[in-house]
Amino acid sequence: MTTTATIAATAHERLVLAKDASRQIGLLTDEAKAEALRAIADAVAGAADRIIAANADDLERGRANGISDGLADRLRLDLPRVHSLAAAVRDVADLPDPVGRILEERVLSNGVHLQKVAVPFGVVGSIYEARPNVTVDIAALALRSGNAVVLRGGTAAQQTNAALVAVMRAALDALGIDPEAIQTVDDFGRDGAHALMQARGLVDVLVPRGSAELIETVVTQSSVPVIETGAGVVHIVLDESAPVEWAERIIVNAKAQRPSVCNAVETVLVLRGGAERLIPPVSAALRAAGVTIHGDEEVRAFVPEAIPTTEADWSTEHMSLDVSLRIVDDLDAALAHILRYSTHHTESIITTDEKHAERFLAEVDSAVVMANASTRFTDGGEFGFGAEVGISTQKLHARGPMGLPELTSTKWLARGAGQIRP
Repeated sequence: MTTTATIAATAHERLVLAKDASRQIGLLTDEAKAEALRAIADAVAGAADRIIAANADDLERGRANGISDGLADRLRLDLPRVHSLAAAVRDVADLPDPVGRILEERVLSNGVHLQKVAVPFGVVGSIYEARPNVTVDIAALALRSGNAVVLRGGTAAQQTNAALVAVMRAALDALGIDPEAIQTVDDFGRDGAHALMQARGLVDVLVPRGSAELIETVVTQSSVPVIETGAGVVHIVLDESAPVEWAERIIVNAKAQRPSVCNAVETVLVLRGGAERLIPPVSAALRAAGVTIHGDEEVRAFVPEAIPTTEADWSTEHMSLDVSLRIVDDLDAALAHILRYSTHHTESIITTDEKHAERFLAEVDSAVVMANASTRFTDGGEFGFGAEVGISTQKLHARGPMGLPELTSTKWLARGAGQIRP
């Protein structure tokens, strides 16, 4: 019988292999890393049928277990999505190498030459839910930045992730690169996740992606340093001056284009002076897009079919075609609401009042703050990073969409000619 201790030991062995492989990965040239990623992209695209078949098994099991529509959407891979995964890897391959960048340089009075340079972390771990795209994105970003990677992708996507990892490892192996640089602990279940969280000294940084509950678990239970990515209770404020056309287009895009992602809007705050003009057309546009509106008593005067809101609505990440609407007295009240309920992910204001826009941009304390743009732009690809590791809502080291530079650390290089300290 396999015991938890045996499982943990086996997971530990994989982590040791990843740590050993990280030394080779960290020394690869820019050209070698780019070549490896292009080989992975070709392998993923070439194995599309195999990957989609594995994904169909996961989806069938998920439907039997009653997973939500939002989770099923994140889990689903079809041919266009598989080719998008491969394209994202090629985009990462084309990005500048973040390793070796000189961040600071000086010559001391005694002639010692100092340089502060970007270096790989070593081993990057990630714990996430039913998001097979993350399996490929994080592996690609880790390798491009000279890191090995250890993945725990969740039971819902286990077959899909196993297929993706096998394809990527085979691509590395064919190039003579240690395939242990891409590891998974999925087959160990929660024990694998626990081993990953406790792998201090083997895993250099851990990035969780998923629900607020998953992220909180990883942050509180890990001995490994964690970059906290946050749930997205995302807000859009409709100022009194908001043009109706902008309000309709931006809010429908932010909610309905892909409701299961963390940059989808969850709460719309309408300043009282613009409520009568803005709520009827905006709510009609949302309903036409299939969105269910949750509204307070004042909102329901304009939208009688709205579901009455509760206090819990304001802190809920629906991840579905649901949005909460609230009328607030003024910009101060909107800012106070965001301060209380925001997860510090992304907030936007729609306005033609430049003073209101600049005040909103200055005062809102979130990773990304926008004026007159859809919150769906908070994305590594849209920001020009290629794929992204996640969207950090913390304030140390990385904040907002995380790309290649955020997967590097630094070290100082000192070159002397026999100097000693007097």
